[in-house]
Amino acid sequence: MNSPTNQQKTGDAGFMLLSSEELLNWSRESSLWPMSFGLACCAIEMMQTFAANYDLERFGIFPRPSPRQSDIMIVSGTVTYKMADRIRRLYEQMPEPRYVISMGSCANCGGPYWQHGYHVVKGVDKIIPVDVYVPGCPPRPEALIDGFIKLQEKIRREKPLTGKALLEAQKDSDASSPEFHSSSEAADMQTAIVDTRSNPNATPFGE
Repeated sequence: MNSPTNQQKTGDAGFMLLSSEELLNWSRESSLWPMSFGLACCAIEMMQTFAANYDLERFGIFPRPSPRQSDIMIVSGTVTYKMADRIRRLYEQMPEPRYVISMGSCANCGGPYWQHGYHVVKGVDKIIPVDVYVPGCPPRPEALIDGFIKLQEKIRREKPLTGKALLEAQKDSDASSPEFHSSSEAADMQTAIVDTRSNPNATPFGE
């Protein structure tokens, strides 16, 4: 009885049967290139995840310094109105297919700035579409790795040749990420927030 350790190599080429879409999805999920881009304290945990201790290259994850070479944006930190249009610009510079991981409570929903943080966007999904949400304040590296695995599972179910996934992603993008306000509109919104704070019976912006 031959065990796997003492089997002789014959040199015969092996083969496997799969569809073209499965091959494309396998290549995409096995070569994720996140953009080295951080906003606040969650970026420290993201840097730790990219360190040698966790060895993300075993998943095919390799950070890139440019949005032109990246297919994942990790929004790691507080998203202010000042940074919102920069984030949208970086996202639009990324080639398709592109994915977004929202890391931490501040990126997910505004975090501790939810009620009175008039300068903070209440969730990055108001600016760009989000594929995976990673909870925590801040999330540990293991949580971010789990987010990568969830994203790989999502990519594995896509239909890139039939276009169904792209159409669904476009619908989700149109529904969940309207165009961001201009600078003058954002200033008017912030002025309205300051005015409501002077009235204790008024409802704060974002609620």
